[in-house]
Amino acid sequence: MAKIADIYYKLDPWKVIEEGFDSNRSMTSESIFSLGNEYMGIRGYFEESSDCDSLQGSYFNGVYEYSNDINKSAYKGIVDHTHFMVNSVDWLLTRIFIDGEQLNLSTSNYDSFLRVLDLREGTLTREYVWHTVSGKSLKVKFLRFLNMDRVSEGFQRITFEPINFCGSIELVMGLNFGTIHASRQKNYWNIVKKEENDDIAAMIGETLTSSQRVFSGFRLKADHIISKNVYESDKIIGYRLLLTLTQGEITSIDKLVSNIVLKDTSVGNDYLWNAGINAVKEQSDKGLVLALKDNVTLWNNIWDRLDIEIEGDEKNQQGIRFCIFQMQQTYHGQNPSNNIGAKGLTGEAYNGHAFWDTETYCLPFYLFNNLKAAKNLLEFRYSNLDKAIERAKMLDGEGACYPVATLNGEEACDLWQHASLQFQPSTGVAYGIRHYVHISGDKEFLYTHGIEMLVQISRFLKSRGAWSQLSNKFGFFSVMGPDEFHMMVNNNCYTNFMAKKTFNYTLEVLVEMKENSPLQYDDLQRKTGVDENELQCFKKCSDNMLLLLDENSGIYEQHEGYFNLPHIDVDTIPVEEFPLYYNWSYDRIYRTDMIKQPDVLMFMFLFNEEFNFECKKVNYEYYEPRTIHESSLSPSIHSIFASELQKHEEAFDFFGFATRLDLDNYNRNTNEGLHTTSLAGAWVNIVYGFGGMRSDGEMLKFNPSIPKAWSSYSFRITYKDAVILIKVDKRNVNLKVINQKAVTIKIYDEKYIIDSNGVTIEIPNCWR
Repeated sequence: MAKIADIYYKLDPWKVIEEGFDSNRSMTSESIFSLGNEYMGIRGYFEESSDCDSLQGSYFNGVYEYSNDINKSAYKGIVDHTHFMVNSVDWLLTRIFIDGEQLNLSTSNYDSFLRVLDLREGTLTREYVWHTVSGKSLKVKFLRFLNMDRVSEGFQRITFEPINFCGSIELVMGLNFGTIHASRQKNYWNIVKKEENDDIAAMIGETLTSSQRVFSGFRLKADHIISKNVYESDKIIGYRLLLTLTQGEITSIDKLVSNIVLKDTSVGNDYLWNAGINAVKEQSDKGLVLALKDNVTLWNNIWDRLDIEIEGDEKNQQGIRFCIFQMQQTYHGQNPSNNIGAKGLTGEAYNGHAFWDTETYCLPFYLFNNLKAAKNLLEFRYSNLDKAIERAKMLDGEGACYPVATLNGEEACDLWQHASLQFQPSTGVAYGIRHYVHISGDKEFLYTHGIEMLVQISRFLKSRGAWSQLSNKFGFFSVMGPDEFHMMVNNNCYTNFMAKKTFNYTLEVLVEMKENSPLQYDDLQRKTGVDENELQCFKKCSDNMLLLLDENSGIYEQHEGYFNLPHIDVDTIPVEEFPLYYNWSYDRIYRTDMIKQPDVLMFMFLFNEEFNFECKKVNYEYYEPRTIHESSLSPSIHSIFASELQKHEEAFDFFGFATRLDLDNYNRNTNEGLHTTSLAGAWVNIVYGFGGMRSDGEMLKFNPSIPKAWSSYSFRITYKDAVILIKVDKRNVNLKVINQKAVTIKIYDEKYIIDSNGVTIEIPNCWR
């Protein structure tokens, strides 16, 4: 693999530590040190000011703006406007002065810099000693955290410890809606109300075109205040304070901020203002210390459920905990109107949009940890079914075509070769419904929202596919699969296979409904107009789907003509040329057999039980050397396959890439934000890879293996209400239920009933 780690942060099993500040890594560190609670997110930028490269990002889930600066195309189906998650209020705004000198980490003299993201407690701290021009030395420490329960609350504490002086310090602390959306170099906020009263400074900002509003307000609690005056300008409100400092004593100031989002344009500003002011009062009455204590308790409970412990590998122990931490921050089912952006709430790349990754990569994390969150992700898709139906019409299709990229259900991708040619979002939704119902048994969801989506997706696939005049087979022409390095291809194998599975599952559910729930079946017919003739069309398309399998080799051809493409040795590409999109001409990317991410291996992973060992082996060995892993989705799937094929060292190498993709900046683009689906993929990598779990068959099963470098590892999953603890060491795998339930599963192809007594099984030699 051509990519290499850029190791920078200190190793610690529960923390990410930066000792000394490297301005060349400023934006990468801002991504790494991001905080979030699904409702809002804040990058790890310096609140006190710095002139180094920075993306001072503050984001709210589902708060977006429209952009109409796309050149309108004369061609139908190409979007002429888009939407994007918009950079919002900087609620950490801070400026610090001593003797008229402003603290600025680009120009000030300082030492002993330390920044720590505490994964166990959900806090970000930073400290250093500032040496002023006048000869004063001051230790400054910053703390910030977001409330994981009362999700509108954010907290900031600054402490000052004079080392060689007594005197005063001047501060400005406030709110700033004048933030610039970095990728577009524009501010997108109007101020509709701004006021200071009863020691609360607050504003309401409204987006320019989507008319979404955010209330932001705060109170300060501080020691030794000499004076406090209102500080404001056009889009800023706050306070200018003078504090007295005593040598050797610590003086602190707490900022308690409430940010409340209102997307409903029919609700007035007075309602939002009153709700916001009351929230600030409640928050400040409780205070930072108690809020932090409650938050630490909440995070401890989260880790009790989600922690993956690795003995003997501090590097990957840190990596997997970082991934779990960021996944929990990004999404935990707090609101069904939210989804998972490709960068979460950590940056502006991909514009905060949800992609097909949600149902294929992220959903398993929630299926086995938080079923409510898993269901909410699918409810998000159902709530936007009408927009998917409109999108299908734009593409001259019937039924529902889910967008490639979206925040609000509309197609937001303005690259026609993606938005008009990729259908894995639609088949991904169908797969997500199947996977969720298979694990949860939630037939009520399936017979209402689920089947309605399935029928409309199948209807679109039937209308978008076509019949070959040579083979008389059904397939998809002029498409792009998950491997985005090949466009306008015919019969992409992933697209065809997943469409076939969507047709089959839709038909299976309809037969089941007709027998078990005829009234709901009748309701569905009235609502969608589906009839027997259309169902026969679905069956005919499925039965005659073209799947490009070379019978001699057993290799599935990724698309028509793939085997004939010029070959390139991906390991010869210099690391300086990544990301390729930034360093290669666009057309150069498309004209070899180099693969961005797996297509064939991906559908084999999703429907693992349908392929035998030899089929997986020959396809893995053919496609792996051709894959450049330009997508963060890629390494984990390859690691899972390598584990199953008992290529254990190879599996371990890919795992290290997946779990530390951002921490070690493998793709050299962590500065743009974290790769959320790689974070999810790292969890999948351990559970489905080394744990050998498979969840697509009749029964949950495990084939655990253990990397040579590890002494042991353990993880928990929740399945059929049983919390199962799986621990693997060098000789044995131990499984037990820790909540007084019992469940039947397969381990190394043998059935076991697992209860609180547990079972211990020796690991076969081939899995060591």
